[in-house]
Amino acid sequence: MKRRALIFALALLAAGCASGTKQAAQQPAEQSADPSSSYRVLLQTSAGPVTIDVDRTLAPNGAQRFYQLVQAHYFDGARFYRVVPKFVVQWGAAANPAVTKKWDTTIPDDPVKTSNARGMVSFAATGEPNSRTTHMFINLGDNANLDGMGFAPIGHVVDGMKNVDRIYSGYGETPDQGSIAQQGNAYLNKAFPKLDYIKTARIVK
Repeated sequence: MKRRALIFALALLAAGCASGTKQAAQQPAEQSADPSSSYRVLLQTSAGPVTIDVDRTLAPNGAQRFYQLVQAHYFDGARFYRVVPKFVVQWGAAANPAVTKKWDTTIPDDPVKTSNARGMVSFAATGEPNSRTTHMFINLGDNANLDGMGFAPIGHVVDGMKNVDRIYSGYGETPDQGSIAQQGNAYLNKAFPKLDYIKTARIVK
C-alpha cells in the first residue's frame, strides 16, 4: 500500500490534489510535435549520464509529453525527490515552482503494452483516469504489480542504469510534496542537500 500511495501521489505535486489539475487542452505553448516513432533522451545527472530510449508505439501520449517537456528544458535542475531502493526513482517537479504550475496539465491515459520491469520509464499518476502530468519514474526493480494499475512505460534506460542505481536514496519519502510545490528547489536544496538531480535533459536522436 505504501508503494501504491507513493506512485499515486506524484503526478499532482504542483497542485496538491486532482481537482487542481488543468485539462490537456490548456497545454503550454512551448510544446511541439515530432513524427518519428522513437527518440532518445540523455539525462546528464549528478550521479552520471543516463540515456532513455523512448518508443512512441508503447504509450503515444506519454511519449509525446516527455518529448515536449525535454524540448522545453523543463527537467533542467529537477531533483530526484523520491527514491525507494529496489522499487523506483522519481522526479518531475521543475526547479522553479512557477514552471511546474505552468505545465500542470493532464494527458490521456495510454494502455499498458509492456511491463514495468527494471529500467523501464513510466509516468506517475494519481489513480484517477487521465491524471498524468509531469512526474515520472524509473523502475529500480521488476514491478509487474504496477502494470495492472495502468502505469504504461514509454521506454527504457539503454545506458547508465548503474548511475540510476547510484542516485541518493537516504531521504526516502521524507521530502514534503506541499513544500516542493510551493518552493521548488529552494526548499529541497535547504532541507535535502544530498538529493541528486538532472543537470540537463536533451533529445540526442
